[in-house]
Amino acid sequence: MRLTLKTNLAMRVLMFCAVHRERIVRKHDIAEACNASEAHLAVIIHQLGQAGLIETHRGRSGGVKLARSPEAIVVSDVFREFENNYAFAECFDGETNTCPIAASCRLKPLLCKALHAFYSVLEGATLAELIDGNCALAHVFELEAEPA
Repeated sequence: MRLTLKTNLAMRVLMFCAVHRERIVRKHDIAEACNASEAHLAVIIHQLGQAGLIETHRGRSGGVKLARSPEAIVVSDVFREFENNYAFAECFDGETNTCPIAASCRLKPLLCKALHAFYSVLEGATLAELIDGNCALAHVFELEAEPA
């Protein structure tokens, strides 16, 4: 199993915003700290905004910030937002499934059970747990002081 790059970057964006929750952060700063292109982040930021996880602010001093407290952002919600369009296995997509053993296969129920367990673990985790007291992360995401 492997997460999509979009999900991975979405979590980085949220963690960056959570570390700097007291200010609006620029896409450029997120891209630099997260080793990502600004163009790719623009798509992710848009989707995070549509999902109500971040607020976007336009203009010269614009940028993004969390729309909710880190305690209110559940990791599984983010994963479902970004991973929902991808079938875990071919047989999970009824429209495109061409697997000849789908009707008699016992692997799919096992995979469903494993995915349920995976999301169950993530449902118990919030963004706050990923950033609170994480000095190493705060150091990686450190920004210069805001101009006066």
